[in-house]
Amino acid sequence: MMKINKNYTIAYRRKRNKKTNYRTRLKLLISRKPRLVIRKTLKRLSAQIIEYGATGDRVIASASTTELKELGWHGAMSNTPSSYLLGMLIAKKALNKNINDCITDIGLHPSTKGSRIYGVIKGAIDTGLNIPCSKEVFPNEERIKGQHIIDYFTKIKDPERHKRQFSAHMKNNFQIGDLSKEFDKVKARILGK
Repeated sequence: MMKINKNYTIAYRRKRNKKTNYRTRLKLLISRKPRLVIRKTLKRLSAQIIEYGATGDRVIASASTTELKELGWHGAMSNTPSSYLLGMLIAKKALNKNINDCITDIGLHPSTKGSRIYGVIKGAIDTGLNIPCSKEVFPNEERIKGQHIIDYFTKIKDPERHKRQFSAHMKNNFQIGDLSKEFDKVKARILGK
């Protein structure tokens, strides 16, 4: 963008590219608490505990749903059960580094009741991290354990559609009916670490 007159101020590059809302960021930084930064893509979720520094933000702990494979999770990396497990994993890492309180930074993602982002927050709170958040926005227990996925899988009768929609599970020889059992196993492994 060109400067039009002497009173015109060019916006920061990240604001022009719609990557950062500086007004929201300033409100988060005023609290002087570490931030639980949650980002999601179509295939995975990531969470980081970040502290503000004058020379730049400092990452204290980081976790991604791809780390759940090492703990025995063979399901999809972008659904509600995996988001809850990610919240538990990042909270465990934060508590090991003496971080007990933080605030949530969801960036430019919309705040939607029962979304995967709130699944991460619920997992972190259940593990012992203090995060101010209303309990009304969390996904219910059935969604967290993946009951909605099991119900949807059993409702579909077409094997070709199973292959298309659940190819990631089938590639890992994962039975959808065992989702809640596997969820409980991975949850126990995270808490045992």
